[in-house]
Amino acid sequence: MPDTSVVLVEVVRSGFVEGQHRGSLVVVDAGGSVLVSRGDVATPVFPRSSNKLMQATGLVELGYPGRDELLALAAASHDGEPHHVAGVRRILAASGLDETALRTPPDWPLLESARDDLVRAGEGPAPILMNCSGKHAAMLATSVVQGFPLDDYRAADHPLQRHLRGTVERVAGEPVAAQGIDGCGAPVLAISLTALARAFSRSATAPEGSPERLVADAMRAHPEYVGGTGHLVTVLMGGVPGLLLKDGAEGVLAGSLGDGRAFALKVDDGADRPRPVLAAAVLRSLGVEAEVLDGYDATPLLGGGVPVGEIRVAPGLLA
Repeated sequence: MPDTSVVLVEVVRSGFVEGQHRGSLVVVDAGGSVLVSRGDVATPVFPRSSNKLMQATGLVELGYPGRDELLALAAASHDGEPHHVAGVRRILAASGLDETALRTPPDWPLLESARDDLVRAGEGPAPILMNCSGKHAAMLATSVVQGFPLDDYRAADHPLQRHLRGTVERVAGEPVAAQGIDGCGAPVLAISLTALARAFSRSATAPEGSPERLVADAMRAHPEYVGGTGHLVTVLMGGVPGLLLKDGAEGVLAGSLGDGRAFALKVDDGADRPRPVLAAAVLRSLGVEAEVLDGYDATPLLGGGVPVGEIRVAPGLLA
């Protein structure tokens, strides 16, 4: 298969381009028409946790009772901070469950300070600390509502997962091209970047009270539950009114403005560091003016402890 990706981000040291991050990016309007296409935006990819927006929508369709921050947590890749862990326990307790029901693999919090606190307290990795535990708790709570089996809620042939696959296809407007097992053990479903962007657009502008809109509004109202302290999606949603944003492993990021203009991107090498500068560049290209973007236009590159270059969007990428 030919490489049709493009250079998205450059790593510049002392005026010399020493590295590049390649990938693909698409921007769509409120009707789903493509405004900008860079690289391959039609071949399916695994959006990883960016799919949680649609998975949470499917949970609401099946009767998931959580709202507000507990709905945002169902769509989160949380950092494992105390308020995240407490929220997951609330979701479980409301359904008569505790954290032993979770089938997430034991993990440390993503936030370094939260990990340090656990180490000092003599504690270790746990399923509830894994960044997908909110989604899993919500899957369990929904299974209780529906009377579905709990032990195998992650299995692809479980009625819950079959419904979520249908929701992803409906909201994205595209058949799932492939199915795998995500890092948390639940199914991960492949769609194109164009379909992912359209899913965010549809969710951000769906009728009030619809499952799509309930999830989108919960994420926008409670960004601190979607990521955590300093987390890109949390900071940007908190600083750009109406922005809906979700990251995914292996270099995925998708978002929509309140008016339905949306984007999705994937960095081929899976690196995290290109995403902040790409997010800022895309949002600025859509006319967003927000102070929060000022810190993301470029990432300083250090040499000897002082800035000697930067990580920046490739020239002309969004021209």
